[in-house]
This record gives sequence, structure tokens and C-alpha cells, in this order.
Amino acid sequence: CGGSVSHSSGVLQSPNYPGSYPNDADCVWEIQVENNFRVTLTFRDIAMQSGTCQHDYIEVYDGPLHSSSLLGRFCSGSFPTYVSSSNMMSVRFHSDSRYSFRGFQAHYSSIPAGHNTTIQCLPDYMHVVVSRDYLQSQGYSAQRVTLKDSRCRPTVTSQEVVFNIPYNGCGTIQEENNDTINYSNTIRVASSGYVIKRKKNINLHVSCKMLRKSWQQVMYAAEDTVDVNEYRFGRYDMNITFYDSPAFQRQVRSSPYLIDLNQNLYLQACLRSSDPNLKVVVDTCVASPDPRDFNTLAYYLVRNGCPRDSSYATYYSPSSHFARFKFNAFEFMSRHPSVYLKCQMLVCRLGDYSSHCYRGCSSRAKRDTSSAEEEVDVVVGPLQLREGDAPSGSTR
Repeated sequence: CGGSVSHSSGVLQSPNYPGSYPNDADCVWEIQVENNFRVTLTFRDIAMQSGTCQHDYIEVYDGPLHSSSLLGRFCSGSFPTYVSSSNMMSVRFHSDSRYSFRGFQAHYSSIPAGHNTTIQCLPDYMHVVVSRDYLQSQGYSAQRVTLKDSRCRPTVTSQEVVFNIPYNGCGTIQEENNDTINYSNTIRVASSGYVIKRKKNINLHVSCKMLRKSWQQVMYAAEDTVDVNEYRFGRYDMNITFYDSPAFQRQVRSSPYLIDLNQNLYLQACLRSSDPNLKVVVDTCVASPDPRDFNTLAYYLVRNGCPRDSSYATYYSPSSHFARFKFNAFEFMSRHPSVYLKCQMLVCRLGDYSSHCYRGCSSRAKRDTSSAEEEVDVVVGPLQLREGDAPSGSTR
């Protein structure tokens, strides 16, 4: 139960609804809608063990579960409605080992945020748009808007002032603490005048914060101006590509990728980020004949950093943004023609030797990701045997 939800509207409900939910369930849904939209969530049915809500309960968070404020916790009563302050909301359903009931059903949808200043944290830069109508309402022209580094100029259109602020330039400051990796900059709107002024300057402080499982984007206005509060959540941009040799020079662009049994397959995971102080490693790779189901019939190549397949091996990479590895091709029994891979990558701070990126194999069945690490899932495939080729023991 649970999982990531990215549609503009939909339905959440407890497992087996309207039948009785199972004991010892712990489900988390992460609802993420488009940038500059917010999530509205309305409960239509609640039938759970009531009382103090210590045994069975629902929790609604204003963003990711581990790093956001709790909007509400309940197990009975009226049907509440919640609206997020960002484009993300998390819903947690928990049950204990005692009684079981019908559970809950809730509907969610996205609504426009309706602000005059917006921000997106893209893989290489912050994309910030300031409405010229907003500036005019505050008594300023577009020509007065600059970054802390005045050499990085915005694009000014008839309606907007647009900044593309790199994470690794234009005065962007990088900071790290126990909870986040923070990239911040300041957009300044200066009052004109050489001797006196009657209007305060506007500082728009823009930041992208790296949290446990998301980018959090924050903007606010300082110096006694009208506050502009914007929060956005996104994901790391990661892909995995097949290569035709261990030189990793020529990508395999055909899909499906037609292979021979036991053929050497070479893969490279690539993290798109302008921050040079990040490292990516392969944590878990599992194969399945169904790209939507990696549980029913699954084969692990590597799990929690521990190789499970004898042909799995890693390669040296010239960049910390790349992770290279290989394994020998196989097919599933019972006439499944295709093989898909789902790989979970870890992104950590370069040189943070306490992180899982540097620990290698973990004997634990499942390990938590620390606050300075990000987990990213990537699905690649399909792989299919060449028609007419008999299974061979040779490698390429």
C-alpha cells in the first residue's frame, strides 16, 4: 500500500477498502502535483478504531513525511479537508494488531497556487519568475531587479522577469547541515534615489534544499515587505543507459535492447546536477518481467549495496555523477520474453565517508537513508532475446 502519486486528481483508500483493512499496516502516500499548484484532500469515509487514535490512525503532512509539519491526525469524527502550502502532501495510514474496520476513502485534486512569484528547482539551476504586475504594485520597475551577483542578468519579457540561477555560480551559496544541503541566492529589488529614499528594498531569498527524498524550494521576501512564501518539491534527474562495451563510449539506443543469453551488459547511471560535490552509487537493482511489478517475480542483482548475482560487477567512473556496472544477460523461466530493471540509486555528499555511498555492502535487510542522502528509483528496459538465437554460454 502507499507509494508516489503524481496525477492531478485521484482517490486514496485503505487496503481492501471497503473491506476490513489488515492489521499492522503502515502505508504512506506521497502526492506530488505540478509546480505552482497545491493539493486539496477531502475525506469521504472514515471507519476506524476511535478513541485516542493511538492504535489506528491517519496522518496528513504538509509535504514529505519526515520533514514537514503535521496538518492533522485523526481516526474518527467529521470528514476533514486539507490544503497543502506546496505542490506536495503526504498521507500516512497506520493500524495495529488488534481490531480491524472498513478504513477510509479520500479524494484529492490540484488547485492553482495563485501567486505572482514562482520558483522551480531544476537539475542545474533555479528557475524564478517574478510578475511585472507584482513589481509595479510595489512601485518598482523591472529594470531595478538584480541578483546578488549583478553580472547575472535576468530575461525581461512584457509580463515577467525570469532568472535562471545556477547552483554553482552567480553568487549561489552552498551550505550543509544535519538535515539539508542548501543552495541559496538573493534577488534584489532596489529603490531608486541617490540622497534619500522612501521605499524599502525588496530581497527575495531563494533556496533549494536537499531533503531526504525531495528538493524543497523556498522563497520569501524580507525587509518589511509583503511576504511571498512559495514551496515546491521535485526529484533528482537520473537516468540509466546501456553501453555496448566496457569503454562506455557508445550508448545502446534501440528499444527493446535485443541481446543473447549470458551476454555482458554494461550500464551507466548518470545524475544531472550542477553541484560537483555529489556522489551517486548503485544501491539496489532488481529484475522483473513486468515493469509495474517488481515483487511477484523478482531477481536481485545487487541489494543494499551487496551483490546477489555472481556476474554483477562495478567499474571505475571518471566522475562522481556516474556509476558504472555490468551483469550477464538472462531471461526469466515460463516464457517471459522481456526483462526490466529497477535500480535504486543513492546520492550523497562527496567525501561524506559516514554515508551509505561509502559503506558498501550492508547486512541489514532494509536500511534508512540519512538526511543528507537521496534515494532515486529508475526503471530501464525491456531486454529481449534475439529471435532465432539459441542460448549460448559465450560472452561478448
